[in-house]
Amino acid sequence: MELEQLYIILKYLFLGLFQGLTEPIPVSSSGHLQLAQYFLGIEIEVKEFTFELIVNSASLIAVLLIYREDIKRLIVRGLGYIKTKDPADKKEFHFIIYLIIGTIPAGLIGVLFSDKISENLSSITTVAIALMVTGIALFMIRNLRGRRGEGGMTIKDAIIIGFAQAVALIPGISRSGATIVAAMARGIHQETALRYSFLLFIPVSLGGMVLSISDFLKDDQLAELWIPYVIAFLGALIASYFSLKWFMNIMAKGNLVYFAIYCLTVGPIVLLVLFLQ
Repeated sequence: MELEQLYIILKYLFLGLFQGLTEPIPVSSSGHLQLAQYFLGIEIEVKEFTFELIVNSASLIAVLLIYREDIKRLIVRGLGYIKTKDPADKKEFHFIIYLIIGTIPAGLIGVLFSDKISENLSSITTVAIALMVTGIALFMIRNLRGRRGEGGMTIKDAIIIGFAQAVALIPGISRSGATIVAAMARGIHQETALRYSFLLFIPVSLGGMVLSISDFLKDDQLAELWIPYVIAFLGALIASYFSLKWFMNIMAKGNLVYFAIYCLTVGPIVLLVLFLQ
């Protein structure tokens, strides 16, 4: 194997692991990928949407694996409620409705304004400021311990959390952070907030895959770089799985303040470095 090929494989392994590590936790994976590319001088040979599709698909599979029992329960009992009208399954049916409602804002805004967001809000300065916003939001809800579970959620909760997810289209605003902050600020228990956040990730991620698949298939570098693609995918899958498992433990202990401190540290450092350049 030539040194150049080895370098490309290692680079995509690093980026896949990096994206997978930062996707589940509330620090913005998209923002961190931009920071890594900017400060480490890493260039992606593939089209950006191709790489995003690959690593996001890997993270999606990790989420599906971890929440497979919840998904099965929602499908069997939630959808089954339509036929049986069993009161015991009503909570799962409503939760499905809330997931659909929560998906709409990010879906619409993503379809209508994703290009404008990419063009105007993707600078390193914006990422740094957005990380600070994420940190402030996480710090503000650090001591909240909501009491409402799945059965206590409302349509208003779903709408507010859905718009919070839409705000996370800005690089540097964490998707998981924004949705969890919005849910906990509404008095929802942290376990339910976490579950709803990542189940909400599934339809949004699937929608992005559907919209990107045609461009992905037209990528003329697929044949040339399929090995780095596979390496990035596997790296993101493994890292996402263990990162989410770790984050679930952090949420159970109520230690979100650590991520707040991290974002409030990285953001100003990035701004300072940019100022001194």
